[in-house]
Amino acid sequence: MSSGSAYAAHEVLVAPGRSRAQLWRLLLGLGLIAMVSYGLQIVTVVVVLGFTSVEWLLALEQGSTPEALLILLASFGFMTLGVGLAARLLHERSLVGLIGPPGLAVQQFSRTCLGVAAVFVVIMILPPYDFGAPLVTNLHWQLWLGLLPLSLLALLIQVSAEELVFRGYLQQALAARFSHPVIWLGLPSALFGAAHYMPQEAGENALLLCLWATGFGLLMADLTARAGTLGPAIAVHFVNNIVALLILGSPSSLHGLALYLLPYELSDVAALRPWLWVDCATTLVLWLVARLAIRR
Repeated sequence: MSSGSAYAAHEVLVAPGRSRAQLWRLLLGLGLIAMVSYGLQIVTVVVVLGFTSVEWLLALEQGSTPEALLILLASFGFMTLGVGLAARLLHERSLVGLIGPPGLAVQQFSRTCLGVAAVFVVIMILPPYDFGAPLVTNLHWQLWLGLLPLSLLALLIQVSAEELVFRGYLQQALAARFSHPVIWLGLPSALFGAAHYMPQEAGENALLLCLWATGFGLLMADLTARAGTLGPAIAVHFVNNIVALLILGSPSSLHGLALYLLPYELSDVAALRPWLWVDCATTLVLWLVARLAIRR
């Protein structure tokens, strides 16, 4: 099957942007998104600093407490606001238009969520895994359950914002300007990977994690182009981050809402690298499951 026929559904997302597909609009839009997002984050930090301590702000940056991580994840809503402004002011498009037909997006999101969640359930009930040491309890299960509704909402805000930037605004604007999929699939995915470059937390593993995120972004870009909505990509990203942030968190950072902590940090070369191959294989399975879920 050719990429043109495989990505026919993408035209629903791309066509509305062709009348205003100049690169200067895209670059200005990305600048606006960054300005709104970081600007409102700075305002939030200043407000929080008014009634808390510098130590608490450090916890906010690291997402090391439930309150801090909830605020950190919810602050991605500023990014969504920036995307909405850039789409409206520079491309005369709506935020909903970047997501795709609402009914179809919700249907694809729901079906993909169920399929991807089933994969993770199967993985977790398989024979015990050897992480090199026992998992560390982070939150008491009663507190974790009590926070779960807020945690899921904050996580949905975070993944939706990232998908709107990379598979929504950026991918669709590039596809409206360039016809070759290598450009509009590859460039947003590379930038998505670069945004996950964390040398301070990951040390020698930072580049590998960046490459993993690039591959993840490429698969989500492919899903979006096949589905004609952001629903499946948001679903895979959402369930993936539930596991990574709410169930098995990293002790390095962003673990404030996790039920358990892994017994190694992101910078642990010997412990992490074998599991990256497992993550890569799991992500491919999730992509295949999502493709099955969006079959019409």
